[in-house]
Amino acid sequence: MSESKADLVMNGGDGLRADLAIIADWIKTDSKVLDLGCGDGTLLAYLRDKRNVLGYGLEISPFDVEDCVDKNINVIQADLNDGLKAYFTDNSFDCVIMSQTLQATEKPDELIEEMLRVGSEGIVTFPNMAHWRARLQLGLMGIMPVTKNLPNQWFNTPNVHLCTLNDFEVLCNKHRIEILQRTVVDHSHRKGSWLMNLFPNLLGEIAIYRFCRE
Repeated sequence: MSESKADLVMNGGDGLRADLAIIADWIKTDSKVLDLGCGDGTLLAYLRDKRNVLGYGLEISPFDVEDCVDKNINVIQADLNDGLKAYFTDNSFDCVIMSQTLQATEKPDELIEEMLRVGSEGIVTFPNMAHWRARLQLGLMGIMPVTKNLPNQWFNTPNVHLCTLNDFEVLCNKHRIEILQRTVVDHSHRKGSWLMNLFPNLLGEIAIYRFCRE
């Protein structure tokens, strides 16, 4: 479903993948965090050990759930497409994270609403469909883009709701969601140059947003 956090590229601080390190920097010490599609629990284990965070995870893969249990992570095996109502009440968490999973869910807008029902803030990351390589393939070659960040063909991709930075921000505005922080990274999950920050929707390959209810 999502990019497995077992496939971490160790290019961030403290052995954490760079985009996950950015997320970790946005999490407050001693807070309560829910990670949707938590993979093997690497991020939650880091937050627990470095930020004294009380973390919970939802993950559909039984193998990743086993890894979470081995790390002493509180985890529930569940399909995010079924929503969060069966598991969590309103305002149960300080922050809800969904990394590289939004585009693979059936109703991403409803899931974002659920994130802000159970949490004060939300953090999502997703591949940017408006990156120049994707535009080039679709505009000049007339084919669905295949890139390092979107490696699957149109017929076997798990991604069902790809979007751009502009798409996501329009959705936030429609749902009265305030964007607190935004950054973009390349396919290696590293922050780019000033040019990428100047033209994030064109040059950013992965978007990272932190948001809350207006």
